[in-house]
Amino acid sequence: MEFETNINNKIVTVKLEKKRGLKNCYIRIVNNKMIQIRANNYFDIFDAKELIARKASWIEKHLNSFSKQPLNSDEFYYLGVKHKNLDNRDLDKFYAFEAKKIIPPILQECSQLMQLFPTSIKYRKNKRTWGSCNFKNGLNFNTLLVKFPLEVIEYVVIHELAHIKYKNHSKDFWNLVYKYCSDYKKREETLKSFL
Repeated sequence: MEFETNINNKIVTVKLEKKRGLKNCYIRIVNNKMIQIRANNYFDIFDAKELIARKASWIEKHLNSFSKQPLNSDEFYYLGVKHKNLDNRDLDKFYAFEAKKIIPPILQECSQLMQLFPTSIKYRKNKRTWGSCNFKNGLNFNTLLVKFPLEVIEYVVIHELAHIKYKNHSKDFWNLVYKYCSDYKKREETLKSFL
């Protein structure tokens, strides 16, 4: 379901996706003209409008950050820095190669520090998640993570390692994340707002 809303005199499209079993509501800035809301089947358009009203200042801030730094068709992000794609490289292949080079040392260091060790590690380009941990404690990382600054990649690694101990987002889980990444909220905000 899609509808339009006005945020500080700017018309923005809101894409509402409903999924059975979702306990929480998720809001994401897709670009400077679209917001995505993911919620359970009982969440309706009125709930979406109320959520947007409550988060208006946060949404406006991140819409503005998108407006200030639009990517041209020949540009890409790598470790938080904008680059020109001068050699017209295949970015999916580039990100996949770099992810397998950059993430393992961070993962090894954090695993030793936290004393939490994955049973397997996989890399793939995902549309919805930056990382995941399955019930066998295998970790999966999105190859597009290398678009972000290193501290954001480190946060995602710590987040997924914490899921080896806690398969939920309980208070104990967040306390564990905080122990090894005290500014995780700031890093998470970068993750949500980055182009």
